[in-house]
Amino acid sequence: MSPATAGGRKWSLRRYLVAGILIWLPILATLWVVTFFIHIMDETLLLLPASYRPQALVGFALPGIGAVFAFIVVLATGLLVTNLVGRQLVGLWEDLLNRIPIVRSVYGGVKSFTESVFSQSNSFRKVVMIEYPRLGVWSIGFMTAEDVPEVSRKTGTQHCCVYLSSALNATAGFLVITPRSQVVELEMSVDAAMKMIITCGVVVPQEQVGAVAGVAEAP
Repeated sequence: MSPATAGGRKWSLRRYLVAGILIWLPILATLWVVTFFIHIMDETLLLLPASYRPQALVGFALPGIGAVFAFIVVLATGLLVTNLVGRQLVGLWEDLLNRIPIVRSVYGGVKSFTESVFSQSNSFRKVVMIEYPRLGVWSIGFMTAEDVPEVSRKTGTQHCCVYLSSALNATAGFLVITPRSQVVELEMSVDAAMKMIITCGVVVPQEQVGAVAGVAEAP
């Protein structure tokens, strides 16, 4: 066998392996995430008495029933807290939690974050970039607050909050308070920015690819 033939077969084998990985890796990752969330949801069945759990009633485990149960619990809770009696009960419950030193900090922070994300505000809906970690080097982030009143007042310049996500793990990041005038807003969507960050820049939004090509072709 000639070296050229051996090299061609080696290249073909590598190409086939890469093609197979590109098909199976996203599938396996998706299955892992879905299975993980289904397992978490199934844990909500522990709220039911042991004799009323699906496994006790039918004699075997039913994966995914926990997700249905969690959906019913969340929906029922939403129906309850939207009326006058429910709001009063929630107010009493939050008043009790606010009397516990450590618990009130955790509960209040999570509640404020949840309300901000699920409300109609612009939190995590605007993709921006700032010069970080030094001038001339840009980082992509998400504007979470248009203004920080106390910081703006003491510095004399409007400051905003920008959340910078870490590559590979978008949930691990840090907050930067920067002058609003130094923030550059981008047109890309939050999903596109997340894909770009998680893939370490391997997946670049198509409109950005076109823009870069247009700049490169310009005289």
